[in-house]
Amino acid sequence: MIPAYVPNSAAALFGGGRPIDFGKTFSDGRRIFGDGKTYRGFIGGVTAGVLAGVAEILLRNLAGWTFLPELTPLSVVLLAAGALLGDLAKSFIKRRLGKDRGEKWPVADQYDLVVGAFVLVLIGNPAWFFETITPAIAIWILILTPLLHRLANIIGYLTGVKDVPW
Repeated sequence: MIPAYVPNSAAALFGGGRPIDFGKTFSDGRRIFGDGKTYRGFIGGVTAGVLAGVAEILLRNLAGWTFLPELTPLSVVLLAAGALLGDLAKSFIKRRLGKDRGEKWPVADQYDLVVGAFVLVLIGNPAWFFETITPAIAIWILILTPLLHRLANIIGYLTGVKDVPW
């Protein structure tokens, strides 16, 4: 899951610039995604996730770290892009519900990246998904994700990358 966990933090770090929705509103009069979803953040986040996945592949194959899961270049790209697409989908729904940027949305804020990553991998590389994401692994992902999410957000807040610690 490292290629899926890295993009959200990296997107916050590299973000800024032109919003993905170009400042436009949806038919309900609310922004499509909001100012927090930018091209620079999306591209930087996916790139960072892919680089983390490539590093994981190299560590497994060249350094013999066989405890790492067997990733493929395709699975790495799908996990990284899926994580941020899940975040975009959550932001779209969040705007429809009238929630502001940075407003807490428990559960959705923690698992949007997992849902997005899993959905994209299931579409683009289902064989890898079913070979790698066993029920036990899925349970660990469900347990660890909110803890890692919280830790990353606190670090982001303390370093000034995020405006709120959640």
